[in-house]
Amino acid sequence: MTLRDVFAAISGQPALLFLLLASVPTVAFLVNLWSGDTAEEIIKWKYVYAVLVYLACIPGIFAVTLNIYLFLFERQSIWDMNLALQVLPILTMVGTLFLIRRKIPFNYIPGFGKLSSFLTLIAAVMGILWFIDRTRIYAITYVPFTYIVVGFIALLLIIRFAWSRIF
Repeated sequence: MTLRDVFAAISGQPALLFLLLASVPTVAFLVNLWSGDTAEEIIKWKYVYAVLVYLACIPGIFAVTLNIYLFLFERQSIWDMNLALQVLPILTMVGTLFLIRRKIPFNYIPGFGKLSSFLTLIAAVMGILWFIDRTRIYAITYVPFTYIVVGFIALLLIIRFAWSRIF
């Protein structure tokens, strides 16, 4: 089974996907209602908020990465976008994060910093791969492949270190 087969199977049942993705912001809205108004009451729900953030962000980040890949590398037309797989997870992520942020700051949610670091790392990898794809550096070099891999890893570490220093 390929990823294309999985997407075709999911696209065959868009109502189920919609229910699963719509349930996350709905639960976030309900938790906002139930969690109380004082800081002590809200902080008790921080692990529930963490689960909701991960349930929303993992498909959302995957959809963002998939869209970047399809538009930059595969040159997919915007008219061929699968709304259920490419847009709905992003809307779910944005809506859930908006609802959660209204109730509790993100720095109180366990693991949220790891998620933003992961997103930064994905963006750096996609940028580097796009640069390599555009310059065709892999086709004109006689450098052994292991040196390219070591340079790629070193570049990722430098980007990660620079990002942590900036923010």
